[in-house]
Amino acid sequence: MARFEAALARASAGAGVIPGEHAQVIASTCARATFDVTSIAREARNAGTLTIPFVAALRKQIPGDAARYLHIGATSQDVSDSALALCLKTATERSVGLASELGDALAALAERHANTAMLGRTLLQPAAPITFGWKAAMWLAPLARSLPHYRHAAAEAAALQLGGATGTLSALGGAGDAIATAMARDLGLKKVVTWHSARDAFARLGAESAILAGIAAKMAGDIALAMQPEVGELAEPSAPGRGGSSAMPHKRNPAACVLALEAGRRVPGLASTLLNQLQGEHERGIGQWQSQFSTLRELVCASASALAAMAEVVRGLQVNEQAMRDNLERTNGLVFSESLSMRLTRADADRLVEQAVREKRHLREVVESSGKFPRQEVAALFDLRNGCGAAAAMIEQVRAEWTSARRSAP
Repeated sequence: MARFEAALARASAGAGVIPGEHAQVIASTCARATFDVTSIAREARNAGTLTIPFVAALRKQIPGDAARYLHIGATSQDVSDSALALCLKTATERSVGLASELGDALAALAERHANTAMLGRTLLQPAAPITFGWKAAMWLAPLARSLPHYRHAAAEAAALQLGGATGTLSALGGAGDAIATAMARDLGLKKVVTWHSARDAFARLGAESAILAGIAAKMAGDIALAMQPEVGELAEPSAPGRGGSSAMPHKRNPAACVLALEAGRRVPGLASTLLNQLQGEHERGIGQWQSQFSTLRELVCASASALAAMAEVVRGLQVNEQAMRDNLERTNGLVFSESLSMRLTRADADRLVEQAVREKRHLREVVESSGKFPRQEVAALFDLRNGCGAAAAMIEQVRAEWTSARRSAP
């Protein structure tokens, strides 16, 4: 908020609206001003906005006649919205960094395990074989699609708010546009027309933040399920005291996955709050924008928490390839039933599968004894390398998409 007031003073002096020497005093005071935040917060409840007590406290610290030129031409919402935009610019840059770390780790994981066979699961039940590298690529794909959208939304939200009393910059006369241009350049914010009652940029950023958190939560859920001892395929990186239980010393809980999952469950409501705040009344609404700094703070922090947690998990993820093979074998070849049904009529395939289940035999043995295929064809039918379809090509495509997303400009 102090940075906004300093930039306003400098830009106003440059446009000839206030004396240059007074602008210098205001700017230097803003750089070293101190505030009783608790007192300002209490007064803000009476004032209805944080800006009024803030400006009053700042004005008391400005010596001489310069104090009367503080805040000239601006309104309370200009200060709070621009301050929020400045905070969001820093926060979203951090989130982009965390998302990039996560994506890089996933791309490496997908490449490393491109040929690691495992059981695919649909509706929580055994399905057809996949590779773990393909699964990691499917975690990466939505991140590759979403990161450019998030960057764009963050850039749009980092906008200067300067409109004055009703948004037309009437107090600044013909100098308003020049002052806004200079302030935007000074603060490193985007220059747009007044957005007092147009909250679409914040709603869009909120939605994109929620999507990133949801992407992180999805992979956290998958990893947590694979960490169950009866599955045993994955484990979070270990550390002293991590994932312990206060009551059960034997437990190894998915502690980092919990962080991503709790964020994923929390952010949809926060994003919907921002969507509901698009309906501000007239030129300045009541009860919408006033709370957005709280909503966005929680939303951006939750999203960053989820991304950071999963970046840490994926970088140090422990992959038990033997458990993956064992879980595949435990199905007695039934995971190849789709391949079988592509070579036979559905009725014949169903009969062979039912026989394998009834006799508790490996499906391959039943198929071999059926005489429907030469032995070499049976081997190919149950070869994991043939059972994963276009998984390898998809991995390479997603890795390329991630490289492109990583380089994309806002």
